Amino acid sequence: MEIGVFSNIWVKSLWQAVAQFNKKNGWVMSSHIAMSLMLALFPFVLFTVALAGTLASVFSQRVELDKLVDLVFGGWPEPVATPILAELNAVLATSSTGLITVGGVFALYFASNGVNAVRLAMVQAYHDEDLRPFWLSRLLCLGFVILGGGGILFAALFEVILPLYLAYFAEFFPDVDLSGYVTSGLHGLVATLLPLVAVLLCHLLLPGHIHRLSHILPGTFLTVALWWGAGIGFAFYVGSIAQYSATYAGLAGAMAAMIFLYVNAAILILGAEFNSALIDLRKEA
Repeated sequence: MEIGVFSNIWVKSLWQAVAQFNKKNGWVMSSHIAMSLMLALFPFVLFTVALAGTLASVFSQRVELDKLVDLVFGGWPEPVATPILAELNAVLATSSTGLITVGGVFALYFASNGVNAVRLAMVQAYHDEDLRPFWLSRLLCLGFVILGGGGILFAALFEVILPLYLAYFAEFFPDVDLSGYVTSGLHGLVATLLPLVAVLLCHLLLPGHIHRLSHILPGTFLTVALWWGAGIGFAFYVGSIAQYSATYAGLAGAMAAMIFLYVNAAILILGAEFNSALIDLRKEA
């Protein structure tokens, strides 16, 4: 009986989330987030690369740029990521890796605009009243960008350092293939955990109030699962059905990336609406 009631609440919450998404102009908000993220994408990568350059100069520990970029775009469909990566590599080839520069400060600020768009969507989805002043909200968004860049760097270093330690310990245990068990799925594990942690932090810190962890986990897992399915579906659509080059010519890659971000932004808002609907139904129960 309890299982039936539990599943019934989830179905009602999902249905209510879809209704609230349409009622609150979720598609319009998704386009705002997609445009903001598209404008913030290159500045964020440039900031992360600059952070990696600073880390290399301070701690004498280099991180390959290809590994950093792959962690950012690893979950993107290949037809969408390829043209973006080509332009990004062209920018990185002529960019300085200095962090404390005027360009670095502007890159940090513009990257935070994408986070601010997500913040507004989260506040609206949870129907919270955000009483934080502008400067505190902006500092929060800047902190998210710095935390995101640091998280990607940590993940990249983790992928580099862990196999080295395993190779060291393998000398003491020659009969045990440590690297074969761990390194094979290491990249997949990191690529899965990064978006999960990012979405969880968005639900935890960006709304107007801090909600309980049990209240935000359902929408977090729903978002990541739908992102995974949308990535597979969009890759098939772009590679087999859509012909963006015939419609947008040289802008085909940018338009495909914009639509992909638009779909993912809609899923992110839907996950927040799902959590909000669950909270409301639990209060009624």
